[in-house]
Amino acid sequence: MRIGIVVDSGCDLPAEYIQRHNITLLPITARIGDAVLADHRDEQATLAFLNSQVAERAAEAETTPFSVQQIRDLFLDKLVIDYDHVFCLTISSTRSAVYANAMQASFAILNDYKPARHAAGHNSPFALRVIDSQNLFSAQAVSASEAVRLRDQGLNLQQIRERLDYLIPHVHGYLVPRDLYYMRARARHKGDRSVSLFSAALGSALDIKPVIHSRAGQTAPTAKIKGFEPACERLFAFARSRINAGLLTPTLCVSYGGELAELHQLPGYAQLQAECKNHGVELLETVMSLTGMINVGKGAMTLAFADDKAPLFH
Repeated sequence: MRIGIVVDSGCDLPAEYIQRHNITLLPITARIGDAVLADHRDEQATLAFLNSQVAERAAEAETTPFSVQQIRDLFLDKLVIDYDHVFCLTISSTRSAVYANAMQASFAILNDYKPARHAAGHNSPFALRVIDSQNLFSAQAVSASEAVRLRDQGLNLQQIRERLDYLIPHVHGYLVPRDLYYMRARARHKGDRSVSLFSAALGSALDIKPVIHSRAGQTAPTAKIKGFEPACERLFAFARSRINAGLLTPTLCVSYGGELAELHQLPGYAQLQAECKNHGVELLETVMSLTGMINVGKGAMTLAFADDKAPLFH
């Protein structure tokens, strides 16, 4: 059984990891004025974007996921030939149309795949499961990396499906933004009034940073801490405590809206790296996706893990 795994470019997995495990990407495209940028999880291209004049207008970007037709074509041209079963794990359906498009495309794919497979010499059925990760950024990466781990361990389809169904509601993602004014501008552009001018101004004036928790399709502030670095340090300490208590998967994912050298210099990060190593937890760190940075701003940090006993960070 050849099992393929598909994610969209909002999934914060390292580019090297994506390539090594043959994960297929559904790119999300951003239009900023006359500039059109496709997010292919190219870290150098993302960093180059951050230093460009175009980035100054990122809050005004229009993002477009792979269309139903594009997803259908990708599967029928390649994936139904290369694999017998595909798990497609998308960014939260509450935040993007990727899941809806993939679900709609799946009906056409399952109706139309036979000629392509037969022409390639495959007479067995093809199966596709579209899964809403109910999360985003590094938290989506936790679910995707677990799918990779289970596949590589040789688990069967039913075991992988059941494990992912149990895991996804227990994935906790955390975001620490740097620039509340940017987040407010981005939210207003998208018609989301959840970040008011007053709260953005007050938070910036006092250097108060919210820590935003995401789980099961919902996002909400879970703490407010003075200073970006202290907020990250407290979050890293919380993650270490959860590693000690025992995670659901041997993986912790981190993404950063800039050079990883800056992430490595944040207080408490070296201790988090050491804690992961001591407990056999794989730390997957990456430059945040272009899609992510457009939505939450340069210099933001996200962290995620799976834990069915985790108390809320506060």
